Amino acid sequence: MKTNAARILDQQGIAYDLLTYEVDPQDLGAERAAEKLQIPPEQVFKTLVAQGDRHGVCLAVIPAGARLDLKALAKLTGDRKVETVPLKAVQGLTGYIRGGVTALGCKKPYPVFLDRSAQSYPQIAVSAGKRGHMLWLAPGDYGRATQAQYGDLAIAAPG
Repeated sequence: MKTNAARILDQQGIAYDLLTYEVDPQDLGAERAAEKLQIPPEQVFKTLVAQGDRHGVCLAVIPAGARLDLKALAKLTGDRKVETVPLKAVQGLTGYIRGGVTALGCKKPYPVFLDRSAQSYPQIAVSAGKRGHMLWLAPGDYGRATQAQYGDLAIAAPG
C-alpha cells in the first residue's frame, strides 16, 4: 500500500523502499521502529513539529534516540525561541497522527530542518506518513524532496 509520502517521491522520480513493521500503540518511538526493522537507530529519523516565536511552524528531522536541540533549531530558523508543539496540535498542523508524521505531504509546506548526521549514511529511514510504514532512501534525495536545510539539531539522549 502506497502512502501520500511515497506517491510524492514517485512523482519526483526518487528511488526508495517502503518498509513495514508491526506497530505497538503503547510504544510509537523511532527507537522501537529501528529495533523492529533491524536498522541502527542512528539511521532512523523521527520528524518533530516545532514552532518558533517569529517564523511559526517548522519540522525538525533527527535520529531516533536523540533529543532536539531547540536552541540550535532556533538559530537555523531565525527565531529567538522554538518549542515543540503539543502532541494534540500535531495532527491539525500536519495532517498526520503521532507515530506517522513525515515532512512529505503535510497540510502546509513547512520548512524542514534535517540533522546533518543523515549525510553520514548511504540510506536513512523516515516515516512514510502512516504508523508502521517507513521510507528507506538516500538522505540527499530526502533532503531534496523536502527542501530541507541541514544543521546540527540532535543532542544525545541521556542514558
